Amino acid sequence: AWDMRAGKRTPIQRSPLSASAHTHPVYCLQVVGTQNAHNLISIATDGKLCSWSLDMLSQPQDTLELQQKTKTVAVTTMSFALGEANSFLVGSEEGTLYSSSRHGNKAGINEAFEGHHGPVTGLDYNKAVGQGDFSHLFISSSTDWTVKLWNNKLSKPLYSFENANDYVFDVKWSPIHPAVFASVDAMGKVDIWNINTDTEVPVVSLQTNTRTALNRMQWSSNGKELHIGDCDGKVYMYELKEKLAVPHNEEWKRLNDTLNEMQQRVTEVPLAV
Repeated sequence: AWDMRAGKRTPIQRSPLSASAHTHPVYCLQVVGTQNAHNLISIATDGKLCSWSLDMLSQPQDTLELQQKTKTVAVTTMSFALGEANSFLVGSEEGTLYSSSRHGNKAGINEAFEGHHGPVTGLDYNKAVGQGDFSHLFISSSTDWTVKLWNNKLSKPLYSFENANDYVFDVKWSPIHPAVFASVDAMGKVDIWNINTDTEVPVVSLQTNTRTALNRMQWSSNGKELHIGDCDGKVYMYELKEKLAVPHNEEWKRLNDTLNEMQQRVTEVPLAV
């Protein structure tokens, strides 16, 4: 952990490399909880989940082994829904997604979502707040060159976005627009999608000059900027036009209609929001 106020180039705290914490690569980190009561959650590729206090990284407060039956789940990415601190999703090296819980009699792996044919690289719950509740939606990216849209009530994807020509390394929903998400790939390309407008091609595609693989990204809290990191350690910042970034009132109803059309293709049960 770094404190930017300290003016130091070294971390103020770090976790130990020990059996009590992680001994395998960690690809997943997320702070969950409230402003006054929160934990840092980390998961390594050996399926070990650690819950930490940000005030003390010398030892985790709690640990959990994520296993599917008797097999360890090699976790590569995770996502908690907005305001959720117990239930979460993970993606795995074998391409399967799993719903999971930290506590209670369902602690550990619960349900499986199958659809990818390569390691899952990105995973994100829809967190936009507005005239409809789409918190049951999530998206995932993979080295199988696809991004997939899911409903957590169905084990199969609602839709597969197949515009990429290489590994898709990350995908994130806009924090304010319910139908907008962005993805980045190994060719240095950024795609911004609005599924109310088009599901076949992105509304915006940007190509970096170096064509270096882009592997991580984050939206600003106002949904108007994208911060993207590449494999060479560079960070790119893009500003979106308000017309693309900010949703109109009708976007929520349009997304509900779009989802109903998608769901009718995979099930006869209509989607209720």
